[in-house]
Amino acid sequence: MSDRVMTAAQAMYEGVVQEMERDDTVFCFGIGVDDFKAFYGTTKDLHKKFGPDRNFDTPLSEDAMTGFAIGAAMAGYKPIHCHIRMDFLLLGMNQLVNIAAKARYMYGGQVSVPIVVRSVIGRSWGQGAQHSQGLHGLFMHIPGLKIFAPSTPYDHKGCLIAAIRDPDPTIIVEHRMVHQQRGHVPEELYTVPFGRSRVLQQGKDITIVAISYMAIEAMRAAALLEEAGVSAEVVDPVSLAPLDVDGITASVEKTGRLLVVDTDWTICGAAAEIAAAVMERHPVPFKRMGYAPVPCPTTKNLENLYYPNPKTIAETAYQLVHGKPRTFTAPEATEIIEFKGPF
Repeated sequence: MSDRVMTAAQAMYEGVVQEMERDDTVFCFGIGVDDFKAFYGTTKDLHKKFGPDRNFDTPLSEDAMTGFAIGAAMAGYKPIHCHIRMDFLLLGMNQLVNIAAKARYMYGGQVSVPIVVRSVIGRSWGQGAQHSQGLHGLFMHIPGLKIFAPSTPYDHKGCLIAAIRDPDPTIIVEHRMVHQQRGHVPEELYTVPFGRSRVLQQGKDITIVAISYMAIEAMRAAALLEEAGVSAEVVDPVSLAPLDVDGITASVEKTGRLLVVDTDWTICGAAAEIAAAVMERHPVPFKRMGYAPVPCPTTKNLENLYYPNPKTIAETAYQLVHGKPRTFTAPEATEIIEFKGPF
């Protein structure tokens, strides 16, 4: 493992620069990619380094711009389309679902659509019902779309490079509170494979599968559980479509219990799919955690109740292990706020 430490945002920036240097068909566009904040710092000065034809701002026309990306991809380019919030992908659903995801199938493999769709999700102060949604469960439902949801800087760089090189459309789910998390990242080019999960911590009593920023929260919950005598294995799916069901099931076979924590609603979501897929192979006691079943709130006190956190994750896991409700009250974990907002 490299001893270089950087943020997830810096890792993505390094990855896109290296791929744009390696392949002149790669270009990056989207709202704010060439401004001073540079999409959380991940596209900083790309227009100066590679020219305005390869990194440029766009109008507020997500449907049209997605169509532009698809056309460019079919013509042999590799566009990276940056959406400052996943909520805005809904404006390009027809292009993504009915064209990008289906073109290879409908044309018998003669057409590829190698687009990368970067979309930001997650809590933060004041984002509210229309700017905080995690909609990856919607896209997992669509054959032909691939989905990454990385939680570490290493995976942010490797997933981006893998997505750029893949012939199919890929959505990268980026949580805004992960962008400033720090970790080890190799300088050289590398890819993270689709369909392979990552065990972040070994354990024997319960498997906690945690998606995106919830992987960080689950690691903090595991520390609380360790103090209570519970050994939690934390698994980051990394790739949501395709999903590493075999790898996750192998962990559950070892621990005998499953808790899936998502940064999305649980109804018909990624957590439901993971739980169902594992139960078909190896039934065990399990639970899901995610958003409360209402629109995302704006106020800080409601946000604190709305999202899973280390305390609620630890208490739920403890109850699964011991089968007795309210036998363990976890201490309040100090909240780590990396996002500086509002963008």
